[in-house]
Amino acid sequence: MGMNPRGTRARRARRAPKAVWLAAGAVVLAGTGVTAVAVTGGSESTGADDNSRAAKAHTLALDGKDAKKRELPRTQTQLFSLVGVSWEDSADDFEGTAQIRTRSADDGTWTDWRDLDFDIRAPESEEGDASGVRGASEPLWVGPSDAVEARVAAGGKETAVPQALRLDMIDPGGTDTGRGQGKENGTSKPSAEPKKTDTAAPSPSSTGGGTAPSTAPEPTGASSEPTEAPATDQPVSPTAPAPSEEPIEEPQEPTAEPSAPAPSQEPTARPSAPTEDPTAPTPPVTEEPQEPTAEPSASAPSQEPTAEPSAAPTGEPTTQPSTQPDPAESTGPTAPAAPSIVSRADWGADESLVADPPSYLDKVDAVFVHHTAGTNSYDCTESPAIIRAILTYHVKTNGWNDIGYNFFVDKCGTVFEGRAGGVDKPVRGAHTYGFNGYSSGVSLLGDYENGGTPTPAAKQAIADIAAWKLGLHGVDPEAEVTLTAAGDTGVYKTGEKATLNTVSGHRDGFATLCPGATLYSALPEIRRTAGASVYAH
Repeated sequence: MGMNPRGTRARRARRAPKAVWLAAGAVVLAGTGVTAVAVTGGSESTGADDNSRAAKAHTLALDGKDAKKRELPRTQTQLFSLVGVSWEDSADDFEGTAQIRTRSADDGTWTDWRDLDFDIRAPESEEGDASGVRGASEPLWVGPSDAVEARVAAGGKETAVPQALRLDMIDPGGTDTGRGQGKENGTSKPSAEPKKTDTAAPSPSSTGGGTAPSTAPEPTGASSEPTEAPATDQPVSPTAPAPSEEPIEEPQEPTAEPSAPAPSQEPTARPSAPTEDPTAPTPPVTEEPQEPTAEPSASAPSQEPTAEPSAAPTGEPTTQPSTQPDPAESTGPTAPAAPSIVSRADWGADESLVADPPSYLDKVDAVFVHHTAGTNSYDCTESPAIIRAILTYHVKTNGWNDIGYNFFVDKCGTVFEGRAGGVDKPVRGAHTYGFNGYSSGVSLLGDYENGGTPTPAAKQAIADIAAWKLGLHGVDPEAEVTLTAAGDTGVYKTGEKATLNTVSGHRDGFATLCPGATLYSALPEIRRTAGASVYAH
């Protein structure tokens, strides 16, 4: 359980909110006497598609006469797939236990009691001090559910549960067209192959390097995964977009004839490999000039140098983030192509939730590795829904401006864009309290503290995205760095110097079990893999 050093200080004065984004309506659920507050964003539109079903948040107040505990009997609710508890003031620490059990919307069975973790912290910046920011547990992915039971008890030195305690339930919504789902799930390439399909992506990230993978599933991805039943809130067209992209490059491949294997540098005879490897030094094939021209916008951003892109942004928010780091990145050593990254548009981010522009760092000095906790039995087709739910939870429950992590990786090895602002830009996240001002955060979907083991595909993907992100700033993924803690983290005091690996676990900087025992123990291997990655500088 994480510790909150700020919980001992006086309650802060809150600054006025920058935007009003919550609309709440109270509804009494029949037969329960419990108030449910349905919270929706200011717009039903999403970044994915006009036909998308927007994510929604619902809450149940955890009231009671006992100051030290709260209980919610089995209560029928609106459909949800992710759950957590929250309270009024994020400065109030909660030491105790919170357990929930849910009823499957598919077959009506109830789960066992499951613990909620309290490792989440509001960022040590104006974002964390904003009005409406709440304390909260880590969100727990439970899959499509229609009823819940909860019990919360204060522990340790706590004499009472926090004020305005409530249960937060998130319905991640869905995309009716299948966009942002199957195409980027289970189709991730092992990150050792620097392939890109930017020209075929229907809605690539606004910044370079971020596109949705579109090739067939790799053996190290989908084949190693337990295939549990997909979430019912996902449309049944997971692979629809993929075929539409293949033909775009197929006509050129036959002409890439016998000499194609040379520039591809890949062991498998994958048709798309030659066209997707912008890093090939001097391709001997005469047809090659046609292929780079097919993806000019994709390779340009990824070719940006290791020189710090921070020369322009210098940490100030801007409404035009993509233009700031470019001058500094336009000259210098050539960076390798970015790993395939599923854009926010393609996983269905509701951009109407994000009220303020992103903030930028001067430089990314380190990458912190996290896990999302929750279940490991998710199907990779559920990954976009899980991420949409986390975005909704971080904004509507925690009160943050955007999703906290900079990147997500699922067990199939697919990499997803997290916080908005540009995958190749030094976007300030909200993932590692005390060190958000120096780092980027990568979170692996799943629980790696209670028996889960990261797959080879996931470890490779984490290594590659870390190598690429650090490489943009000339940082060695196998090195160490000394950073100054910007808050009391339970491991370091404010102002204390911390010597950390440039690829570290969340627990290295903050008092938490994250990223879980098995993922943390894999970090030495991940660092070595990052150092040898084709995306390393």
